[in-house]
Formats: sequence, structure tokens, C-alpha cells
Amino acid sequence: MPGRWWQSLRARFEPAPIADALWRRALAACPLARRLDPVRQVQLRRLATLFLARKQFHALAGTVLDDYWRLLIAMQACLPALQQGAGSLRGWHEVLIYPGEFKVRRSHHDDRTDAATGIDKTLTGEGWERGPLVLSLADVQLDLEQPWDGYNVVVHEMAHKLDILDGPLDGVPPLVEIPRRRWIEQFQLAYGRLSQASAQNHDSPIAHYAAESAGEYFAVVSELHYSQPALLRQAEPAIAGLLEAFYGRSPAEGCDPPGFGRTR
Repeated sequence: MPGRWWQSLRARFEPAPIADALWRRALAACPLARRLDPVRQVQLRRLATLFLARKQFHALAGTVLDDYWRLLIAMQACLPALQQGAGSLRGWHEVLIYPGEFKVRRSHHDDRTDAATGIDKTLTGEGWERGPLVLSLADVQLDLEQPWDGYNVVVHEMAHKLDILDGPLDGVPPLVEIPRRRWIEQFQLAYGRLSQASAQNHDSPIAHYAAESAGEYFAVVSELHYSQPALLRQAEPAIAGLLEAFYGRSPAEGCDPPGFGRTR
């Protein structure tokens, strides 16, 4: 009897497993997950199971979202968290899915005039502290179809989620085995180089959008780690090495196409 009671209680709190057929179908459609070694695929499946159990998905503006697409999103969201573990998914609970790009309004304060204005921005993804993960389903689909072009909206926004686990959005996520001082020094140098290139309108393998802030730089180079690691190594070898230590070996090794990828 005690054994049956414990099994019943355990079943109530264990997340529902992902059906084998559904997992195989999603794995076939997600090149980043498909190219993981078998051990990391098993880890990813476990983490995606927890993600689906803990996060509430909301389909907005007429989006059609089924178990297959929820799993594809969960798989990509868990890739950056794979080496960090389930604890790195803490602090937020919702995933909002729009059919395509969505608009948000940001307030801007002009220190010179002391005037506040609203600015509309069109986004493909968004992720803030304790807030939801917001994604464009069209861009998620495009990233699955073009996995090696330098962009992945889910990875980008999950990098922000990891970044803010220990405080501000500053490009420095919680670090365990990587010396924090080394991380900050190398990222500051690389961010400075990109900011200078952007100011002088010079070409760079790293999108100039990354020069917007240290937090955006970390998110953009995280996309490159998963989709064009050879390009990142060529542009910023120290950053590529730090990201490999943080995220693990990129599943995109050997898949880098020529060029700078899509235009953001």
C-alpha cells in the first residue's frame, strides 16, 4: 500500500511524457536538435518535457498552435539551457505566440528636453525579466527552414532570459565554471569593436543590431553560436570559445554557409 500511494503521488507531479511519435516528428523538423549527439538528445527531451509542463502557451491573433509546434518551440528554447540545467528556466511562466511580427510601444525619455514620447517597434521576439517569452511563429518556422543562416529568434530571446537570471540585461549570465572577469573583459572588447565598426558603417559578420547594447550583443552572438559558429570563430575567436564553454559544442559545426546570412 505505501508503495502504491507513493507511485500515485509521484505520478501527479511528474510531467506528462512526450509521445515517441511526436518526438521523432519534431526531431526530424529541428536540425539544431537533430544534430545533437544521442546523449544530449536524451537530455533535451527531458528538459523539453519540463518546459512544456511548466510553461503556459498562449496563441494570439488567430495563431494555430498544436502539440507539434509547442514541442518545436520548447526544443529550441531548451537548447541554450541544456548545459545550464532545468534551474535556468526559472522566473517566468508564459509563452506568447503571434502568427508573425508584432508591434510594441516603448516609452522614450529625452533627457535634454525632459519630454516623454511613445515609439512603436516591430519585433519578431521579446523576452523580459519575469515576463513572457513572446515569439513570431512565422520567424520560428523560417529558422527551422534556414537553420544555418545566422539567426534564431528562440535562441536570441532565451539568451536574454539566461542573461537576466542574475540581474540586469548586461550580457553576463550566471557563470559557474567560466571566470566572470574573463567573460566581462572579452565581451567588452568585442562589443567595443562592433560598436566602432557600426559607427563607421563598416561591414561585420556580426549584425550591427548587436551594437545596440551589451545584452543584445550577447543574444546575437548566441544565435551565431548555434547557427554559424565558424563565422563567429573567424570574427571573434575569444567570444566563440566562451560561448562553447557556456552552451556546449554547437550542433551547427560543419554546416556554416558562406555569407552573412539574412538581413535583420
